[in-house]
Amino acid sequence: MKIQTLVENKVENLEHYLACLISSSMDKGYQLAVWRKPHSAYLEVLIDKSGQTKRVDIHGLEELNPGFIAHPFEDQEDEKGFFIEADTYLKIDIKTPLEKQENAIESLPMVLPRNKCNSLIRKAFVPEAAAPESKISEECTKNEFLQLVIKGIEAIENGSLNKIVPARIKKKSLTDNFDLITVFKSLIDSYPNAFVNFFHIPQVGSWIGASPEILIQTKGDEFFTMSLAGTQKAKGENPLKNAAWMQKEIEEQAFVSRYIVDCFKKIRLREYDEHGPKTVLAGNLLHLRSDFKVNMKATNFPQLGSVMLSLLHPTSAVCGMPRKEAFEFLRVHEKFDRSLFAGFIGPVNVEEVTAIYVNLRTARLMDRIAILYAGAGVTEDSDPEMEWEETEMKCEIIGKYLN
Repeated sequence: MKIQTLVENKVENLEHYLACLISSSMDKGYQLAVWRKPHSAYLEVLIDKSGQTKRVDIHGLEELNPGFIAHPFEDQEDEKGFFIEADTYLKIDIKTPLEKQENAIESLPMVLPRNKCNSLIRKAFVPEAAAPESKISEECTKNEFLQLVIKGIEAIENGSLNKIVPARIKKKSLTDNFDLITVFKSLIDSYPNAFVNFFHIPQVGSWIGASPEILIQTKGDEFFTMSLAGTQKAKGENPLKNAAWMQKEIEEQAFVSRYIVDCFKKIRLREYDEHGPKTVLAGNLLHLRSDFKVNMKATNFPQLGSVMLSLLHPTSAVCGMPRKEAFEFLRVHEKFDRSLFAGFIGPVNVEEVTAIYVNLRTARLMDRIAILYAGAGVTEDSDPEMEWEETEMKCEIIGKYLN
């Protein structure tokens, strides 16, 4: 593409270009995903022009064409996720002026004013009344959530559970001047440590988020995963040094780490490196994190990514332990459909890297509202009021930028 084309068509900057690209794709019924990886200076865009809603088996990730996967929370029997296949893939340097990136942009979309782009994007959002999930809009009152936490604590005390992660939704109205690109840029600027993402599948929905948690990553011969749990608000000028963790949060994070190690044991994998736990910053929240690495070549395990993805999801950080009993507890007692919340999302085999994140700190965008999702890890030492406050803080990570 000639640089002169950008000037002639009055593409003002990267934000305007992105607004044109997304609105044009959504208006044509395409599927697309846009993301910025943690600590990355690049924006990545993937567009599927097929018009088909595709499902793929997570057991064969290594064999898939480049694309973007979005898998629901529910551990379905077929273990298939929605897949946006890369008919078009763009990689854009966020810090370099657009007119200097001749090789970064493949084609110029229709050029429209920002307000017209916003209108087309909003038009493509699914109306709440048309959502396929019958329970999608059932908000949880504070008292209902407190009672849910209390039931979880009772289940832990009677020995049927070790940990449970109840969640809730919170609705937020979208004003007429809602601007997806402004929100997306705000998330990129505010959360450098997160996987900032937006994806749209016409038959599934439109989601935006800033996930702090990678589920699995394969890059070359290296496999990586992490255990992330425990939450407190970041305070002071140096929140990492000011953090003091209670026994409840330490045990909660240890549950997740032990689960990862148990998965390694199931597949008889003994050669792995573990580092942590350490305190990490995610937006205005602090968490405890441990990192796990495996050399897939040295262990002769090239399919480790697919195998561990199937074993790990849903993790104890979003479901509970034991997994089967925790999942059943949530199925019975939660009053809404989690849909893609607490499932997993991310690029697959894009530039020979697969990076799958837990779909946390996320919102589903609909024509007039956004649906925010948040959960809290409950153990026998949990305080229901504090768990409610934790979900409020998590909802605000995305919610405060939506208008």
